[in-house]
Amino acid sequence: MSLFEHQVVAMLAAHDLFTAGKPIHLARAPGRLDLMGGNVDYTGGLVLQGLLGEAIWIAAQPRMDGLIRILNPGVPQFGWEPSLEASVEELDNLQRLQQRCRQHESFRWFGYVLGALYFLKQNFPCDHMGGIDIFIASDLPPNKGVSSSAALEVAVLKAASAAWGISLEGAPLAVAGQWVENVVVGAACGIMDQAAIVLGQQNYLLPILCQPCLPAATVKLPVGISLCGIDSMVSRSTTGLAYETARAAAFIGYKLICQHERIEITSDGVFGIPRFTDSRWNGYLSNLAPSEFRSKYERLLPESLSGREFFERSEEHVDPFTVVDLDREYPVRAAVRYATEENFRVQMVNTLLKAVFSDGSQSLLHLVGEVLCQSHAAYAECGLGSEACDELVSRALKAGFPGAKMTGGGAGGVVAILGRSGSEARRAIQNIAQQYGADRDAMPHIFDGSSNGVDAFGVRCVQLGISQGAR
Repeated sequence: MSLFEHQVVAMLAAHDLFTAGKPIHLARAPGRLDLMGGNVDYTGGLVLQGLLGEAIWIAAQPRMDGLIRILNPGVPQFGWEPSLEASVEELDNLQRLQQRCRQHESFRWFGYVLGALYFLKQNFPCDHMGGIDIFIASDLPPNKGVSSSAALEVAVLKAASAAWGISLEGAPLAVAGQWVENVVVGAACGIMDQAAIVLGQQNYLLPILCQPCLPAATVKLPVGISLCGIDSMVSRSTTGLAYETARAAAFIGYKLICQHERIEITSDGVFGIPRFTDSRWNGYLSNLAPSEFRSKYERLLPESLSGREFFERSEEHVDPFTVVDLDREYPVRAAVRYATEENFRVQMVNTLLKAVFSDGSQSLLHLVGEVLCQSHAAYAECGLGSEACDELVSRALKAGFPGAKMTGGGAGGVVAILGRSGSEARRAIQNIAQQYGADRDAMPHIFDGSSNGVDAFGVRCVQLGISQGAR
């Protein structure tokens, strides 16, 4: 057991939640560090993801009385309610479940947990779903852009499915997590976070083609190269205005291009997650090559378009998870450019890192760094920039690191820094964080570890401190 796993088991014994002598199913979901891809998961692009050492732990034990009890003793520090009781019958009414979780901001996080239980009950009905106790422990900080929400829903799905005798793993587990976030919570995320958290491995990068979820062979970080993250201390969320505006702008641009080409867009739900498709790009804007975008469509698209002007040109918005505001301005051209060029940049970095690993040379590292910096600059073009993240990137480059960039959905969160490993590099990262934090009277969190994903960790069985190994 790891140190934190021992601490989790000790917490289970300290809180009077579980029945002694009966198996408790323990799952673990780490946060993810987005090296490349950020906002192309919802446009069908390639992403390149690593995993963090910090994680969310879920302990689950079935009950026979139809009661659901959830306890998360670590969240009052964020102003959130730490516990909730519900009945299994409440998992039969999605609208009522959503209303309960949205009654107050302090209850919102319950949507990820109850949404996961709802998904299991609706998709794997069985006679023995008599209730469940859920305990949550975490050293993964929320609202940092490292996918704490995806880690929560996936870990609950993994632990609760084991407790209820359900087999759920791989891409179906990742898609289930995305469904919870899209449909129950109402967050407009793609599959990137959930897939990385489920399928990733310690000290490897995972390429995922998000069409809808096609993982490729993992990429080992070359010897002598490290990847870490520094928190900008600017909170971000997939329900934030900047993220939703950038996402909607990409789909506005996609609709205008298809309309120009007289390409019909049709509904095509996959795994119960609604989406739209077409005959040329299969509904994925990132399938549009950068050269074709530059030559045929860049000048066709407006730099900025209000929602009102869009609906004067088109009758339908083809993204089920964002709403076009009539009075909001959308950076259409930049959002489409990002969808095409970021996909290409991720392919380049994936190829370059494989080349560095295969020949042992780090001479290509500066090229990887330059691509990362280009990706960071593209965030600002889409309205997802952050002065705080710009400052961290600047400090990293001045310290000699070849590349750094904003991660995830942008507009804050964590900055990923790529460079050479070793004690000198670690001291440099520490100095960057200390100097950055000194101006803000706070020390930012440094993410400098890695760990296995949900499936590689598996589900452990414990009985109030008596370990019974992995299953």
